Amino acid sequence: MSSLHHSRPHQKKARQGTPSGNKDLKFSPSQLAQVAESTLESYRMVGGLNNSSEFNLPSKSAVAEICEEILRLLFPGFHDRGAIDDLELGRLTAERIELLRSKLADQIRKSVRLGNPDLPTGKTRPVLLKMFRALPFVRSLLQTDVEAGFEGDPAATSVEEIILSYPYIEAMAIQRMAHLLYLAGVPILPRMMTEWAHARTGIDIHPGASIGASFFIDHGTGVVIGETCRIGSHVKLYHGVTLGAKSFAKDESGAIRKGGKRHPEVRDHVTIYPNSTILGGDTVIGENSTIGANVFLMHSIPPESLVMQEDKRLLILDKKAKHVAPVEDWSI
Repeated sequence: MSSLHHSRPHQKKARQGTPSGNKDLKFSPSQLAQVAESTLESYRMVGGLNNSSEFNLPSKSAVAEICEEILRLLFPGFHDRGAIDDLELGRLTAERIELLRSKLADQIRKSVRLGNPDLPTGKTRPVLLKMFRALPFVRSLLQTDVEAGFEGDPAATSVEEIILSYPYIEAMAIQRMAHLLYLAGVPILPRMMTEWAHARTGIDIHPGASIGASFFIDHGTGVVIGETCRIGSHVKLYHGVTLGAKSFAKDESGAIRKGGKRHPEVRDHVTIYPNSTILGGDTVIGENSTIGANVFLMHSIPPESLVMQEDKRLLILDKKAKHVAPVEDWSI
């Protein structure tokens, strides 16, 4: 006991001595000037600088705020500190629409004026108006997504639990709103929005992907859905599913050709189990099909198909045996 009491004053002195030690670690004025100048030279030589006179790019921190406001507007009370009073809902909704409009307007202008901050544009207002008028439609789609999750997961106890705790709903809410901006031709901003959702949920859905009603991603981590994917209604994906592109075509100079249909089409009532990869712009998964786990597919399949991987075998070995031999053999 006495040794513990003796150690405490020593620890306190060490903590008190830390700030003075930090002062000794400060750069001298000449050192600071040298480091700053070399960094500035890197900006001039390498680039990667968002300057107000030349680029004035959209802001990542502003886009994060926009996404938070979108979630509060789409799911009032679910992304707030508490429930919303019914008497305050009308006033609060109008305030949130105006706040989101203001923040979006600034970022849309920066996006459409990319590389030319002084470029006149009349595009921002009609894009915003069309987007906000689509809010009821987006909410109706998200309602079907929530219902699909509740009906498709036996662990779900309520639709409120789906909204509060299932990551795919956040990913889909942001993607469905970003998709509207993508269709309107707004560059960069839609991708920034879905990448914000990607960072939060582990679900990577390009804003260009077209996704029907009643869409459910169970668990979600590692799902990738490419730009030109077309997904029908009542589709269910599990974690680790990739709907991607094959190797890319190149031009005469060896550069990748941009654009074109590169990602698969998944038709209505399809289920794709974990870690399956489906590639190619000409690949179509017929309606009412089921893709088993760990399938790699680069061609179309007809409706009502069941696709499984049969060429893998699971071996369980006795680690203590002198001569290692299979104990039991399972096919998966």
